[in-house]
Amino acid sequence: MAIARIGHDHFKTEIISNGHSVIADEPTDVGGTSQGSSPSEFLLVALASCTAITLRMYADRKKWPLDKIEVEVNFEKLDSKTSFTREILMEGTIDDSQRQRLLQIANACPVHKILSNPIEINTTLAGAGAL
Repeated sequence: MAIARIGHDHFKTEIISNGHSVIADEPTDVGGTSQGSSPSEFLLVALASCTAITLRMYADRKKWPLDKIEVEVNFEKLDSKTSFTREILMEGTIDDSQRQRLLQIANACPVHKILSNPIEINTTLAGAGAL
């Protein structure tokens, strides 16, 4: 579960999840205070970090000599489609077959699966002021 709280601050929002707190905000050029990543950037962070964690878990389980993983994610909106680009840098003494297997594993990370399948969002109003 994630909770987002915003008061009268212009766009600055506290995000609370699993006892951790971060700030979401918008850049100053759109009226925010740029004190945190934008909501769209958090989506990129979710995919990049999930990919890196999934690859690390797999390489560790296989005891492969993978020293560093870096994942860069960007997206582009094209008409009614959003296209993500993910670039993975892997450093270590792994061979080509291990690199290809890790590419397959990257495509199986949980956030990748969520974003690759149909998504449904159900919204309700809570509290006394609900309509």
